[in-house]
Amino acid sequence: MTNTPLPSAMSGTLTAPAAGGFWHILGRRKSASKPPEDTSAKRVQFNSPLLPYLFLAPQMAIIFIFFYWPSVQAIQSSFYLEDPFGFGSTFVGMANYTDVLKSGEYLGIARFTAVFTALVTFFSLAIGLLLAVKADGVIRGNATYKTLLIWVYAIAPPVAGLMGMMMFDQHIGPLVKFAAFFGWDIKVGLDYSDTAFAMIVVSVWKQIPYNFIFFLSGLQGIPVSVREAALMDCRSGFRRFWTVILPLLAPTGFFLLIINTTYALFDTFGVIDVMVKDKAANNPITLVYKVYMDGFRGNDLGGSSAQSVILMIIVFVLTIFQFRFIERRVHYS
Repeated sequence: MTNTPLPSAMSGTLTAPAAGGFWHILGRRKSASKPPEDTSAKRVQFNSPLLPYLFLAPQMAIIFIFFYWPSVQAIQSSFYLEDPFGFGSTFVGMANYTDVLKSGEYLGIARFTAVFTALVTFFSLAIGLLLAVKADGVIRGNATYKTLLIWVYAIAPPVAGLMGMMMFDQHIGPLVKFAAFFGWDIKVGLDYSDTAFAMIVVSVWKQIPYNFIFFLSGLQGIPVSVREAALMDCRSGFRRFWTVILPLLAPTGFFLLIINTTYALFDTFGVIDVMVKDKAANNPITLVYKVYMDGFRGNDLGGSSAQSVILMIIVFVLTIFQFRFIERRVHYS
C-alpha cells in the first residue's frame, strides 16, 4: 500500500493562498448571489422634460399670485395718489415716501416697532429655551408637562388677543388684580405704557410653544455620549450648558431667530388689532398695523403702499444682516 501524499490543505501546512481560498470562493459566491444595485432607481426619471415644471407650476403660481404680483402692485401704487373708490390716480413721484419719512408719527411707530420686535423675540426665545431645558430633564409626567406647554400654539392670534384682553380687563382681569397688590393700576387701552406691556406679554405667550417645540427637539437630538462627556468635563451645570449644549443648538436658535423676528413684525397683527381696535387713539401700534390703518381706514392707498414698500425694504435689509453677520457664528457640523 503506497502512501499518497496529502495536499497541502489537508496535511495541516496551509499556504497563504490556500488558507484564503475558501473564504475567497465563499465571498465570490455571495457576491454572485447578490443582485447588482440599480443606480437608476435612485434617480427620479421623467418621461417628459416638461413634467417637472408641471409639478412646480401650482407652487410657482401661488408665489406669483400672492407675493410677486401684490409686491409689484404696491410699488406701482406708491408713486400715485389714488382715489379710494377707484375713479382715477395721479402720479406724484416720491411724494408719498417723503411724507411718510418726514412724519413724526411714523417715526415714533417705527421706534416702538423696533423695541416691540426686540423684546418679543428675546423673551419668546429665552422662555421657550428655558422650558425646553426643564422639560428635557423631566422624568415622570413629561408627556403631561409637554402637552400643557404646546397646546397654546394651536390658538389663533385674534383668539390670543381676546384672551389677553380678558386677562387685562379692568373689572375681571386676574393680572390687573395681581398688579394692584403692588400698587400698579393697569389701564390697557387708556395708558400707552400699559397697553404696550399687555401687547408684549400676549405676543410672547402666544409664541413660546413654537420655540419650545423646536428647542426640545434639538435637545433630544444631542447624543448621550456628548452629554456624558460634558458632565465629566464641566461640574457646573450653567457652564456645561453654555459651552456644550448651547453651541449645539445654534442652528436651531438661528432658525428660530428669523422666525420670531418675522412673527413680531407681521404675525402679531391679530393680537394688536383685537387689543387696540376700539380703544383710544394714543395706543401703540406697529408698522404693519399702521399700513392697515392708513390703507383701509384712512383710504390713503398711495401712502399705505409706500409704507408697505419701506417695510419690505427693512425686512430685506434685516434678513441680509442676519445671514451675513449672525450666521457666521453658527456651526452646522
